[in-house]
Amino acid sequence: MQIRRRCLARLAHAHPLTQACACAKAHARNSAGAALLAAAVTLATPAAAAYEISSFAFVQPDGSMRIAGDVVRLYGIFIPPTGETCNTFERPPRCGPRAALALEFKIAGDFVHCQPRRRNADGGIDATCTANGDDLAAWMLERGWAVATPDAPFEYTALERIARARGIGIWGIPVDRPRPR
Repeated sequence: MQIRRRCLARLAHAHPLTQACACAKAHARNSAGAALLAAAVTLATPAAAAYEISSFAFVQPDGSMRIAGDVVRLYGIFIPPTGETCNTFERPPRCGPRAALALEFKIAGDFVHCQPRRRNADGGIDATCTANGDDLAAWMLERGWAVATPDAPFEYTALERIARARGIGIWGIPVDRPRPR
């Protein structure tokens, strides 16, 4: 205990994580409880904590988003290529695939918050994303602009089936379903 007090006093100006690591090393040299303290420090590191990507998003023609320099795809859905259209109610008119324009309309002006799920081989990130409190993948599925992937949560599959039954979005257009990875 005395070693820990001296260690913390010496590093009072340092970041709490730096304090914990340095004091754990000192404690490891002087105590039998080193393994327990080292485990606690490991769990407190940023690598063990989840991180979030938050910023304005720029929707790409393939339905992916560029957020804070990362290419992010919505986890659990596949956005198939759809025909090009133009939003003539905007000035200047925005043109692009209908599904990408729908996603862009949804997030217009809002910060997008994403919890990364996995990194893809191409460097992109699959993430669960929200804008204004709404799950973007669920929103796309509800409106028929996406299909649920085989590894998607059950809720996504149900939303896809409802949109398909209602005949909205892409369900008048033949699409290729993604195969499991």
